[in-house]
Amino acid sequence: MEKVLIDGNSLSLEQFINVVRKGYKVGLTEDAIERIERSRAIVDDLVREGKVVYGITTGFGKFSDITINKEETKALQRNLIMSHACGLGEELDEEIVRGIILLRINALAKGYSGVRLSTINTLIDMLNKGVYPVIPEKGSLGASGDLAPLSHMVLVMLGEGEAYFEGELLPGKEAMDRAGIPIVELTSKEGLALINGTQVMTSIGALVVYDSLLLSKMADVIAALTVEALNGIVDAFDERIHKARPHQGQIDTAKNLLKLLEGSEMISRQGEIRVQDAYSLRCIPQVHGSSKDAIRYAKEKVDIEINSATDNPLIFSESESIISGGNFHGQPMALSFDFLGMALSELANISERRLERLVNPQLSNLPAFLTREAGLNSGFMIVQYSAASLVSENKVLAHPASVDSIPSSANQEDHVSMGTIAARKAREIFNNTRKVLAMELLAACQAIDLRGKKKLGRGTEIAYSIFRESLSPIWEDRIMHLEISKSEEILKSNRIIESIEAELGQLL
Repeated sequence: MEKVLIDGNSLSLEQFINVVRKGYKVGLTEDAIERIERSRAIVDDLVREGKVVYGITTGFGKFSDITINKEETKALQRNLIMSHACGLGEELDEEIVRGIILLRINALAKGYSGVRLSTINTLIDMLNKGVYPVIPEKGSLGASGDLAPLSHMVLVMLGEGEAYFEGELLPGKEAMDRAGIPIVELTSKEGLALINGTQVMTSIGALVVYDSLLLSKMADVIAALTVEALNGIVDAFDERIHKARPHQGQIDTAKNLLKLLEGSEMISRQGEIRVQDAYSLRCIPQVHGSSKDAIRYAKEKVDIEINSATDNPLIFSESESIISGGNFHGQPMALSFDFLGMALSELANISERRLERLVNPQLSNLPAFLTREAGLNSGFMIVQYSAASLVSENKVLAHPASVDSIPSSANQEDHVSMGTIAARKAREIFNNTRKVLAMELLAACQAIDLRGKKKLGRGTEIAYSIFRESLSPIWEDRIMHLEISKSEEILKSNRIIESIEAELGQLL
């Protein structure tokens, strides 16, 4: 099995995906181990000397002015976890939980947190051996990090809470015993270091970012099929237009469309059928491109965050300094994931408008609702209804979480990010958007057949062929939910993008 070495500084999004989805094992580099041990030695010295340092020899939050003696430090850390485990709602998916553990390991490996090496190795064993704590999705304000959900992760380390092992839901202690992982007795600083961070919002958001990068390429492919189904005008994708307004996503999308449509006999040129297309066709580069730029911005922020120290206080072993700050505040992620959600919403918005053009005979010159026997069959009529429902839901979900705040901890923590809510919303918007695109794909291929399929473009022919391997044309009404679900499964598999890129080179 492949292994990813963790050093706290160089984890890539691709490596993150390899661990959380492909089961790669993890281990620490020697440099990381050295930093961890130096940092821990400073904590031990502080406790031995009885110095007053937040979270090590004091209470937490509003209780930061209460000093805790060294005999009570273990009880302090355990009590912290027990009291902060206030998560609510549905369980987070296994891949998100794996991501949370991985990101917590990577943050602690930076050597700013003062956690014992043995405690970090417990997390590594849980990840590598498949002990996945039950972590509820709700309860985080996004500052001081993801306290409540991360506490549920740590409960299992203590032999409390619940976890899955080999597919079975077990009490935390039993799961650890079956996996052969000793439970932990936390000591000074450790409880706080394990839960004071942004790893829950970042794990959720990182997965959405990765999937969004792929979906944005698929959006171009599906849009290109719709262009062919509607005999769209390709002049609008001319490179000269987009270099005159050089937003990178716009330029990239126009290049993708021309590459995908090369050689097609179903496209048109300016003035042949129409002088101009409607915006949902003509402005695909501008709209898809803007979303791509936003997704890339979110990825840049995720790349930084997955390699950051986000707890408090931080220990700087070179100068033997311990400094309290606010790296646990999730605002960089909150804004990024709100932006990501809006970008995904727009991919769905324009997709639904293209779908409407496909099913509306006044706009398409195709049979109404893409059925041959209208009246007896309703065809794609309600497919568009469902797509409209999803894009309207996305508009509600796209309201930014990051503009909200509410004071907590007796106003000691008087501004919070709501970053985890932003990440969860982006995930829901992504799921809705993929469904809308799956509906457009279903309709575009149907429209191509109704139009009388001619030679498609180099890329769209590949997409159409893969699609038709699983779904046949719909000449009589079927249970459309099943057809939509099959179409979405094709999107999830990423087969179309992989096949196109193998033949034509990478899409942008």
